[in-house]
Amino acid sequence: FLNHFILHCKSAFLEHDQFTSLLIIVFCSVLFFQLQENQDEIENMMNAIFKGVFVHRYRDSIAEIRAICIEEIGVWMKLYSDAFLNDSYLKYVGWTMHDKQGEVRLKCLTALQGLYYNRELNARLELFTSRFKDRIVSMTLDKEYDVAVQAIKLLTLVLNSTDEVLTPEDCESVYHLVYSAHRPVAVAAGEFLYKKLFSQREPEEEGAPKRRGRQSLNANLIKTTVFFFLESELHEHAAYLVDSLWECGAELLKDWECMISLLLDDTLPGEEALTDRQETALIEIMLCTVRQAAECHPPVGRGTGKRVMTAKEKKTQLDDRTRLTELFAVALPPLLAKYAVDAEKVTNLLQLPQYFDLEIYTTGRLEKHLDALLRQIKEIVEKHTDTEVLESCSKTYHALCNEEFTIFNRVDIARSQLLDELVDKFTRLLEDFLQEGEDADEDDAYQVLSTLKRITAFHNAHDLSGWDLFTSNFKLLNTGIENGDMPEQIVIHSLQCTHYVILWQLAKLSEGSSRKDDLVTLRKQMRAFCMMCQRYLTNVNTAVKEQAFTILCDLLLIFSHQMVSGGREHLEPLVYSPEDSLQSELLSFVLNHVFIDQDDDTNSTDGQQDDEAVKIEALHKRRNLLAAYCKLIIYCVVEMKTGADIFKQYMRYYNDYGDIIKETMSKTRQIDKIQCAKTLILSLQQLFNEMLSELGHGFDRSSSSFCGIKELARRFSLTFGLDQVKTRDAIAMLHKDGIEFAFKDPSPQGEGGPPLNLAFLDILSEFSSKLMRQDKRTVHMYLERFMTFQMALQREDCWLPLISYRNSLQAGGDDDTMSVMSGYSSRGSSVRSKKAKPPAATAGTSAAKRKLPEEESSSSEVWQQSIQTPVMMPSPHLTSTVMRDPKRGRDDSYMGVYALPHEQPQPHQHPQHHQQTPQHHQPPMDYNSQVTWMLAQRQQEEARHRRGTGLMEEDEEPIVEDVMMSSEGRMDDLNEGMDFDTMDIDLPPSKNRRERSELKPDYFDPASIMDESVGSQKPTSLLFVYSLGPRNP
Repeated sequence: FLNHFILHCKSAFLEHDQFTSLLIIVFCSVLFFQLQENQDEIENMMNAIFKGVFVHRYRDSIAEIRAICIEEIGVWMKLYSDAFLNDSYLKYVGWTMHDKQGEVRLKCLTALQGLYYNRELNARLELFTSRFKDRIVSMTLDKEYDVAVQAIKLLTLVLNSTDEVLTPEDCESVYHLVYSAHRPVAVAAGEFLYKKLFSQREPEEEGAPKRRGRQSLNANLIKTTVFFFLESELHEHAAYLVDSLWECGAELLKDWECMISLLLDDTLPGEEALTDRQETALIEIMLCTVRQAAECHPPVGRGTGKRVMTAKEKKTQLDDRTRLTELFAVALPPLLAKYAVDAEKVTNLLQLPQYFDLEIYTTGRLEKHLDALLRQIKEIVEKHTDTEVLESCSKTYHALCNEEFTIFNRVDIARSQLLDELVDKFTRLLEDFLQEGEDADEDDAYQVLSTLKRITAFHNAHDLSGWDLFTSNFKLLNTGIENGDMPEQIVIHSLQCTHYVILWQLAKLSEGSSRKDDLVTLRKQMRAFCMMCQRYLTNVNTAVKEQAFTILCDLLLIFSHQMVSGGREHLEPLVYSPEDSLQSELLSFVLNHVFIDQDDDTNSTDGQQDDEAVKIEALHKRRNLLAAYCKLIIYCVVEMKTGADIFKQYMRYYNDYGDIIKETMSKTRQIDKIQCAKTLILSLQQLFNEMLSELGHGFDRSSSSFCGIKELARRFSLTFGLDQVKTRDAIAMLHKDGIEFAFKDPSPQGEGGPPLNLAFLDILSEFSSKLMRQDKRTVHMYLERFMTFQMALQREDCWLPLISYRNSLQAGGDDDTMSVMSGYSSRGSSVRSKKAKPPAATAGTSAAKRKLPEEESSSSEVWQQSIQTPVMMPSPHLTSTVMRDPKRGRDDSYMGVYALPHEQPQPHQHPQHHQQTPQHHQPPMDYNSQVTWMLAQRQQEEARHRRGTGLMEEDEEPIVEDVMMSSEGRMDDLNEGMDFDTMDIDLPPSKNRRERSELKPDYFDPASIMDESVGSQKPTSLLFVYSLGPRNP
């Protein structure tokens, strides 16, 4: 049996039967365990199988086979290590770790994990570890996250087996992964870090009392965590570090008693005290552990969202929250008292009450500690003017002022007393400051500013409508406008405080019934404040102008026409629409302060790193300004045409604002496709006029400025996607406006010369591929209205834009039917070999035929808007190319789809007579149509002559342009509800390849298409669409 089995294995290999060979390898693993008594024979058989099958199949072309081979050899080495766990077999696993497929690399790591997990086998893996250790370490950065996770786990097993194999450099390459945004990788790296740094604990003496606080065993481990965090120099990522260590070191991280002791208690004899920097890091880590325990979900940026917790996890969360409240309710006041002057430490400590279980203050009889906390917060507010500290105090009051708990009255009284003192002080200081005028010194200005900062910070989270802050702030702002010497920070915070006043009043009116007097008051205050912000847009200080612009955009958006939606019709008197002057000022501000060079905002002299940080911060600020204005466009607060000045910057500032501008274009297209198209063409016209003013009317069309405008038009064209039906009217209107602009101004050379803007047609041709077939004919007819007879005969270089644009419109336009039929005739034998469609298909074709004029008539409505020229006549019906042999059923049904539209649809036409073409008066054909018709007739005669001489189909000379038009027709058939059986065309591959190579790069950029348009279409279809674009004459 064994000999027969081995022969079958060898024959399977010789016959290249991969899957049979694979089953043999798996069968050997099963057979080995069932025949332990015949180990010698089994070993010989498995060695033969290994040499005859595995050695060849572990590098099979199919990744699944390679993965299973490695998985099975790992089973062999693990379960029969005496025979297979040696370097002769391990080397195959090591080599396969370089496989291109992540699935195979993953199997290598899991196979090795099974070997390293058994400490008895570690001695046999020393040579393999030294040889492939670097590869395993590098796989921790694998592009496949699953592979990276398993590589880190394998290194953790290696670390458990021996601590001397991994060098400090190897460990450091794993340490930094605890800050990875991918949580499984970070958790695996956290386990490695915990094993490396925290595994050596001092054993506790039996019978000895458990040490607590800074004397506990966790004290040194917490210090080690702090040291590691500081050495990593990623201070803002403490939450990521805690989350990485949470699963393996939660007990250590939740030892808040030890952390509090390290911060408050005196040092022990011989113990080194923590430095100021280490105390700051410890407080930040302590805050992150409290947040992790209270919320039980990963930090922002790591994890897909909140998951449903189990009952055990919920109980653990409640227990942790109760314990941390009991600890920090007592410890927080002394911590705030100790670090009251340190802004960074106080900011983190003040966030702790947000995670308290406030009921513990009552049930645990901790009211005196609450009073101590409120006193400390009040002292911190009086000492600090830092915005972050004041906002933390405001949020703490907001968290404690919860009406659901009994401590609300106590906290509310303390908050009201504090606010009364602040408002009274501000009113008194402001009155003295305004009376002094120019004689006011810096101390008076500082007192006003510090008090205003505190009030503004509290007004952000608390309703201060009970204090009349609008009057005092408006008076302050008005004085700043009149005198012009108001300090910058005072104006900025006064604008922000007034903004909060209006928003809180609007919130109160939106909640319930409102009196008419309140609406009138808010309306007056809001409009007066908007006018004030508009006046500050011309301030000499940039920071003041940016603050006024941001607030003004927010108010215009909030008080727009959309505020009455959702059952808030009673707020309609508050709706405010900006005037044209205000819209112009907002647009001018964006153009002057957003679309600028990077170097304009850099004033740093502290080195290159600080300079880069300043540039990033300045760019972030400018992006916010642009986003604020783009929201006004999207929500129709300002006119959509103002977006033309934004859209024209798309290419120049693509790296900085490309995503914002592109999203704005997408949203505006969803609102109004036609108006969006008019805005896009307006932006191109503005750039064209700017180029003319700079270069003059005799510019070179190969200049960088003109090519840049043309590239921008190509990008705009790609944003319309591939669905021509949805964008039909918008594209038609775009061409209409473009043609009118091109012929608007007469020639500067006098009569007989090209119009001033004629070169714009070269830019407009970028959108020709987005026109449907019948719309191309309509656009071409509209173009001819602006042309004279002499223009059609011109062939000079200055007329090339007109020639190129006409060619782009005629491709698939007037000669579309002839081109399709020519391409169809060249493959007539293949068509005739197929069966005719059933009558149901014929009826469907007739229905599509009746539908076509309706679609064209709906598109014509776009052209008849704002046009004073006579109504366009329908395109001529070319009966000479339509009439076909009635025996060709496929030809007739095809022509039913592509029949040119008539003036009146015939809904009562019987389906059986759809081949008959009604006779119409035919206007005289233009010169180009006649030439196209003659060429088509000549091609058809040549095709019939070749078929008559008995040539093979493969030897026929295909008409490439006709085939491409036929392909476009098939795509339009899909849009019109027809299926692929209407026409079957075999594309000649050789000619098709030549045709592809002749395409201009501007008309077919796969990367741009997949980036800009809907990505569900196939590349071949994209080629058909973009091969119909205009070409250079």
